[in-house]
Amino acid sequence: MGPAFRRLLPYVLRYRRRFAIGLTCVVITTAIQLVSPWVLKYAIDDITRGATRQKLALYAALLVGVASVGAVFRFLMRRILIGASRDIEYDVRNAFFARLQQMPLGYYQARRTGDLMSRATNDLNAVRMMIGPAVMYSTNTILMFVVAIGIMLSIDTRLTLIALLPLPLVSISVKYFGSAIHKRFESIQAQLSDLSAVVQEALAGVRVVRAYNQEPHEIARFKAANAEYVRRNRVLIRLQGLFYPSLTLFLGFGAVLVLWLGSREVIRGRITLGEFVAFNGYLVMLSWPMIAFGWVTNILQRGMASWKRMLEVIDAVPAITDDHVTEAGRAAPLLGAIELRHLTFAYPGSGAPVLADVSLTVSAGQTVALVGATGSGKSTLISLLPRLHEPPPGTVLLDGIDVREIPLAALRGAIGFVPQEPFLFSDTIAANIGFGVHDEAPENRMRAAAAVARLDKDVEAFPAAYDTVVGERGITLSGGQKQRTALARAIMMDPRVLILDDALSAVDTYTEEEILARLRAVMRQRTAIIVAHRVSTVREADLICVLDKGRIVERGRHDDLVAHGGLYAALYRKQLLEEELAAS
Repeated sequence: MGPAFRRLLPYVLRYRRRFAIGLTCVVITTAIQLVSPWVLKYAIDDITRGATRQKLALYAALLVGVASVGAVFRFLMRRILIGASRDIEYDVRNAFFARLQQMPLGYYQARRTGDLMSRATNDLNAVRMMIGPAVMYSTNTILMFVVAIGIMLSIDTRLTLIALLPLPLVSISVKYFGSAIHKRFESIQAQLSDLSAVVQEALAGVRVVRAYNQEPHEIARFKAANAEYVRRNRVLIRLQGLFYPSLTLFLGFGAVLVLWLGSREVIRGRITLGEFVAFNGYLVMLSWPMIAFGWVTNILQRGMASWKRMLEVIDAVPAITDDHVTEAGRAAPLLGAIELRHLTFAYPGSGAPVLADVSLTVSAGQTVALVGATGSGKSTLISLLPRLHEPPPGTVLLDGIDVREIPLAALRGAIGFVPQEPFLFSDTIAANIGFGVHDEAPENRMRAAAAVARLDKDVEAFPAAYDTVVGERGITLSGGQKQRTALARAIMMDPRVLILDDALSAVDTYTEEEILARLRAVMRQRTAIIVAHRVSTVREADLICVLDKGRIVERGRHDDLVAHGGLYAALYRKQLLEEELAAS
């Protein structure tokens, strides 16, 4: 029993009662199947001695009765065992998704979405087949094989041994082909993940594809991935095409020998005609376990390969957890005072630090703006506060407590985060605004948040107003509307800390001024951190910090920084010139 199989056992053991009942039905079904040739044996021998209408009716009724009872238990067997496998599939899918939800941003940046989707669908289905149909058929085939051979031995030992002559060849075939199928299936699943990733990227980036007229390139990329997937499947098909016929061929040799030698035994009177018919009936039954054994082996090899791929995700250890939470962190009121102490941060696998020796103190209720060139570390800095990336110990504090010591649920519940690229779900505008609120909030609160984000005017023009479905990733909304919806979502949470990461970049200057005027009242009640490229967005901030190459090189209020004549002043003058040129 390998470690991968042991990891599957807890899911199976939850339904051990149903498996016990289902396997009992398998035993009864197999027993009823094995009764039919024995009834036929007595019928032929009895009718050979003297046929009557009563005997024919009796044996016909017996055979129909056996078949009917067998059908009932066969139905129960399939319903119970395959039903249990569906429930296990449900549990595994939940565990898989729950683990994905615990993984940090860095995990997804290193993996393709299509690959994860393939594991959650195709691989999971292969695992279900392994723990449902494979268990059912393997139990059925083993029982039938053992009992059928026992009955055949009781009829004629010599004939049974002759019938089993091809068995070593069957075993060798199963061992060789089973290993080869396992390797090929792992290769196929890996390619299917790549194919899914190509499709996912092409559909997610459909606007870019259209804009750059790259449809032929994407079609060619998909064709190449699809051709490789077909090629790998053809290799597997060739293996399976050899596997099953080889089993049938070996069993056919045994059947020919039995037919030839068995008929001679009947002629010599060593066995009766009924016994010979029954023997052949059991031999035919024996053929199914041999072939089914190969099919089950195939399913088991596929299922185990897929389960190992799923375990790579399920057993992945989240890099950001509540392992360092303290009692002080649990009891912290989280008022919004932020402190950075000599913060130096580099992404895993990257040598150069993105932030270097950053120190900053933000009082509760203060508004701080971060400005700087692209790549200066602004977005990285604000992502460390809600622990979207893990900061070094003792470098990021909220109300004097290391953020690593505060439970993630409490920490992120106290922070309203509007990312640089807003993401909307395929749901109504109201549902998207209320996404961060666990309890159902009153509608007037949702409308007030939308009004602050200056979304109310746009929504009123929609036919269904706040019940308008925005489509996948908010595709039916403009860039500015998406940003304002994301802003309303953050305001709706009523957080102690509000973080805006260039959240108004897609909004025109006039609308930006309206939103900022309304936001000032909101930001007075909480700590706010604003990342922006426009000076107009940050000029009213209590403190402006200028980042350059991961360091804070300037800090102060707008007028002081302009008078200082540094990077901020240069940025301010540049934007003034751009505005004058645009006006002229």
